[in-house]
Amino acid sequence: MVVTIDKRGLDGVRSANRTTCCVVGGGPAGAVLALLLARRGVDVTLLEAHSDFDRKFRGDTIHPSVMELMDRLGLAEEVLGIRHVRVDGLTVQTPKGPFTPVDFSRLKTRFPYMTVMPQKSFLELMTREASRYPNFRLVMGARVRELVEEEGVVRGVRYEDRSGEEQEVRAILTVGADGRGSRVRRLAGFEPKKTSQPIDVLWFELPKEEGDPGQDWIARFGKGRIVILIDRFDRWQAGYIVPKGTYPELRRAGMTALRRGFGRALPEFAGRMEHLKDWKQVSFLSVESSRCEQWHKEGLLLIGDAAHVMSPIGGVGINYAIQDAVAAANTLADPLGDSQDRLVDLPRRHLVAVQRKRQLPTRVIQAFQALLQNKVFANALGSDEPFAPPTAVRLLLRLPGLRALPARIIAFGLLPARLK
Repeated sequence: MVVTIDKRGLDGVRSANRTTCCVVGGGPAGAVLALLLARRGVDVTLLEAHSDFDRKFRGDTIHPSVMELMDRLGLAEEVLGIRHVRVDGLTVQTPKGPFTPVDFSRLKTRFPYMTVMPQKSFLELMTREASRYPNFRLVMGARVRELVEEEGVVRGVRYEDRSGEEQEVRAILTVGADGRGSRVRRLAGFEPKKTSQPIDVLWFELPKEEGDPGQDWIARFGKGRIVILIDRFDRWQAGYIVPKGTYPELRRAGMTALRRGFGRALPEFAGRMEHLKDWKQVSFLSVESSRCEQWHKEGLLLIGDAAHVMSPIGGVGINYAIQDAVAAANTLADPLGDSQDRLVDLPRRHLVAVQRKRQLPTRVIQAFQALLQNKVFANALGSDEPFAPPTAVRLLLRLPGLRALPARIIAFGLLPARLK
């Protein structure tokens, strides 16, 4: 069912650009929310600004909590049918040998690992599954330009389609799930507050060689740099974290300086840096952790990175974005169904309830990330010595009750959202 909205609320006129819920942003949060609402009979229009889901160096770590959700949806086997790498833990190379502070294999779950797969493939699966429902509509190449607001209530959005024509979709609820640079958030006037200092990360790819390790993330801390390697089947995705503000200087110094600095942190991979010939092969990302104090207003809700930008530490961004989607679907599906049947506005208390459920877990994980960034990352970037974890930390993580804790925090977080 589709409805038309006027200044007084809702009337019963049918039109192709009217829906119950308009989700802006076809990333993990938006795609999963659209699927979950469509399954519950809610009319959903999903707007994605790009013409496809293919992006380079975007988050693509699927955590155990997400795999449990996929299992509940009957999609776990299809997700695992996508070419992927299973990550059993995070290993840090130290002068005293490898140190694995995060070991997913100790978790009591059917999916005791983190799955690394192309986000493109995951999103295509989610939207393909949503397309099985006649009440779901996907619009690619839809660039939102403004919110439709009437009498203080958000009634939908205006967007530019692929041909450059202005279109409008009106909805009982508009959900901003359009990422860390959310246009919906800016249009609504929400200003996120920083929860940690920015991190400068350079991403690039390096070739794999016979005998390379697999199944884990590899990290090297110290000597003024932090290096992370992520297994990508036939290649490595390398993350090179440098002191904040030093990227312009590094860029001026040239590719030789980048090769030298990376090789200094990870000598056994130094030779592979010759693969980098041009700065076009390097993607620069300045990431800062932040969150909005308020995620909603009348007719509008923010979820995922639009509401809270996560640090790359632990790769938890997708995990928390999808948990937001689950909490939103659990809370809103029935009220939205009632609103579309009765042609009335959605009471704001339901939007408040979504933020209340997800706010504490978000604050806890961001505090955890900030602690690691300030106590570990900052020390490693400010030191010329190789990183060595304190002996007390090593001993604590050997205790049966504590050794699975870091993995559980990353894999599930506090109060993980479960599908109803």
